[in-house]
Amino acid sequence: MNSNDADDFLVFTEDPHEAAEPAVLLEPWKVLVVDDDSSVHDLTHMALREFRFEGRPLQILSAYSAKDAKTLALAHADAAMMLLDVVMEDEFSGLSVIQYVRETLKNRRIRIVLRTGQPGSAPEQEIISGYDINDYKEKTELTSRKLFTLMHSCLRGYRDICIIEENKRGLEQIIASSADLFRTESLAQLTTGVLRQLDTLLNLRGGFFARSIAQRVGPNGVVALLRKGEGEINVVAATGSFAGSEGRPALELLPSDAHAHLQQALDTGVGQYWDDKFIGIFRSGDTLDRIVYLMGVRPMHEFDHHLIQLFSRNVGISFENLRLREEVEETQRELVYRLGGAVETRSKETGGHVRRVAEMSRLLAKLANLSDHDATILKHASPMHDVGKIGISDSILNKSGSLTPEEWIVMKRHTLIGYELFQGSEREILRLGGMISLEHHEKWDGSGYPMGKQGEGIHIAARITALVDVFDALLSKRVYKDAWPLERVVAQILEQSGRHFDPLLVSLMMDSLERFVEIRGLHADLTDDAEDAASAD
Repeated sequence: MNSNDADDFLVFTEDPHEAAEPAVLLEPWKVLVVDDDSSVHDLTHMALREFRFEGRPLQILSAYSAKDAKTLALAHADAAMMLLDVVMEDEFSGLSVIQYVRETLKNRRIRIVLRTGQPGSAPEQEIISGYDINDYKEKTELTSRKLFTLMHSCLRGYRDICIIEENKRGLEQIIASSADLFRTESLAQLTTGVLRQLDTLLNLRGGFFARSIAQRVGPNGVVALLRKGEGEINVVAATGSFAGSEGRPALELLPSDAHAHLQQALDTGVGQYWDDKFIGIFRSGDTLDRIVYLMGVRPMHEFDHHLIQLFSRNVGISFENLRLREEVEETQRELVYRLGGAVETRSKETGGHVRRVAEMSRLLAKLANLSDHDATILKHASPMHDVGKIGISDSILNKSGSLTPEEWIVMKRHTLIGYELFQGSEREILRLGGMISLEHHEKWDGSGYPMGKQGEGIHIAARITALVDVFDALLSKRVYKDAWPLERVVAQILEQSGRHFDPLLVSLMMDSLERFVEIRGLHADLTDDAEDAASAD
């Protein structure tokens, strides 16, 4: 840099049309000023001391050499702009800074303006085409007004690049979160997942909660889904300042200014933004509304709104897919229970047996440390343990006396009939039902049928079903016997531990016997209730 560079830079003039904006306490834009002449830094500070862009002031950080500039660029990767001199330690110091920032630091966001008082040493056309800079200025060009224009142009470019990158991350988040949401297996998981993904997507500062309008309440008392117009608007899941409000009426928690916006969202199906709050509505083909209320939302641009609408559509698809899947699974479960009930009716057994076996199987599976998934599948498959009896004649199935050896051979075939009925199915529940049907009469000591399997060679699902089936059957009245008292049933089960039944499963059942008895009370047969009432009289 020659001695005239500073004088050239002094051509800054006050623009009579400039008006200083009022100072605001917002995060400043970082601007790196790199020049080996201290007067350049002083004049830059002076010219830009009142500058504001979108209400934010500048934070000017100074470096007096290429080495210092590289250190500064590394420490302030979020800098928006760099005013860079070409000639400092040597003729090409400034160019080495550009290469470091762009190639080593991989910083493509910062706007770099090259300033020179010696244009001959760094020809504009060559520099513009050979280096990734955003502008090239001779210091004699930079009046106060032109510097003002340059700053606005560069900061606007930096802002837009940041917005594009944020939107890209938002789109990536939507894609990733959609994949996560599509994998959820329950409404509670999906609702919680929606809240978590929105929290990430919008970078919320406060808390929020979601609700669905109306519904069935699960055994834990948490509202899962409520049909529009049926009951109160209840909280399904919540975070932040609303944490712990699950199950409560939403209107008790919402601030009064949100009520009208909520109603408008319900009427129009369109999300509502006001102040730092947002109410979104996720709708799908099942006519159910899922509402999310957010507070502490950062200021959003138009594209943010677009992201939320895109996310909302994906969420709607997720809810619809979950609804359809649950409907299919519910249909399967109902068919299983109806089929099991039909077998009971044919064999003149009590009406609640299959439901009790289902609930007891799940309980014993959990006590045996099976996973939630395996325990649930077992619950839905175990009612099919005797489905093969549909192939057994009534004369044998409902015979009140003892079966002849020939009749017993026919009766034992129900295990194979049930297995053959489901062995080709692609459905996990049906395949397991076939396996249970085949093996639930095998015994721990190998004396059972049809294959004489023993010990852990018998499928765990069949061992569990066998135990709870016998436990419930002994406590129930049958065409060939009266109901046994609990004490006699317990004695019989303990006697058969290690012979008929898996001893570990027997031990687990006995340790939690009251829970199995409770299941019988929750799914009691009507005939049993009537008999109890009669005996009480």
